[in-house]
Amino acid sequence: MDLLIVLLSSPLVWVAIVLLYTLKQGIHFVPQNRGYVIYTLGKYDKTLSAGLNFIVPFVQRVAADRNLKEQSLDIMSQSAITRDNITLGIDGILFMKVTDAAAATNNINDYKMAVTQLAMTTMRNAIGSLELDECFQNRDLINTKILGAMTEATSPWGVMVTRYEIKDIIPPQSIREDMEKQMTAEREKRSVILTAEGVKTAAITEAEGLKEARVLDAQAAKAEQVLAAEASKQAQILEATGQAEAIRLVADADAAAIAVVGATAATPDGKQAVILKLAEQSIAAHKAIAEEGTVVLTDGKTGDNIANTVAQAIAVSSAVKL
Repeated sequence: MDLLIVLLSSPLVWVAIVLLYTLKQGIHFVPQNRGYVIYTLGKYDKTLSAGLNFIVPFVQRVAADRNLKEQSLDIMSQSAITRDNITLGIDGILFMKVTDAAAATNNINDYKMAVTQLAMTTMRNAIGSLELDECFQNRDLINTKILGAMTEATSPWGVMVTRYEIKDIIPPQSIREDMEKQMTAEREKRSVILTAEGVKTAAITEAEGLKEARVLDAQAAKAEQVLAAEASKQAQILEATGQAEAIRLVADADAAAIAVVGATAATPDGKQAVILKLAEQSIAAHKAIAEEGTVVLTDGKTGDNIANTVAQAIAVSSAVKL
C-alpha cells in the first residue's frame, strides 16, 4: 500500500501512464472488411483499411467504424395500393453493402434507416404502377424496378444495394376469397377441358382402330377372294385337264376299239359279224319307226316280213367295202 502511494506520487509514473495512453490512441488494428473513418481536428482526413494503422493522438480520431460486408435488412410489412385500387400488404428483404465508408459517414446520418425508408417508398411506387394480377405474376419485375431505383439513389451514400426480394404479398380478405373462387373455377375448367380432351382422344383412337380394322378386313377379304380365285382357277385347270385327259382316253379307247373292230372285220368271221350287226341295227330302226307312228314309209323294195328286211340289210352290208 505504501509502495502504491509512492508510485502514484511520482511524476515519472504519471508521465509513463500518459505516454502509454497516447501510444494506445495512436495505434489501431483494423479488422478485415471494416473501414475506420478518420477525422483530423473535426474534418474528414482518410479511411483506414484492414491491418496496422497509425494516427496522431488527440489530433486525429476514429469518427466511424463501418462494416464493409454485405448486410441484409428486413423491410417491414406495409400497405401499397395497386393501379386498380387494391390495397396489398407487402414486405421484403434487402441486401446491401458499404462501398465507401467515408461517404456512408459524411453524406448520410444513418444509412441503414435511410436505405430502409427508401426501399419502402420505392416498393410502394413499384406496386402502384402495376395491377393486382401483375403484382403476383411479375415479382421479378418489381424486384428489378426497386433495385434499379435504389442503386441510383444510394450511390452518393457510398452504399450499393445488391439485391431486393419481395417476401410476401398479402391481398385483402375479400380479394383472397375471390381469388380462391377463381382458382376453383380454373381448376374445374381445366378438369372439364382435360375430360373433353380425353373423350376426344378416345373417340379419335376408336375411330382409327375401326378404320384400321376395316382396312384389315378389306385386305383379308381381298386376300380371301384372291385365294378363292386362285383355287377356282386351279380347280378349273384341274377339271379341264381331267376332261381333256378323259376325252383323250375315250378317243384312245375308241381308236383302239375301231382298230380292233377293223382288224376283226377283215376276217371272214368278222365280215359275217358286221353283216349281222348291221342287220340287227336295221331291224331295230324299222321297229322304232313302226312303234312311233302308224304309217311307215319305205323305198318300195322292203317287204313286210322280217326276212326281206334282213335280206335288205345283208345286201346293204355287202355293198360296204371293208
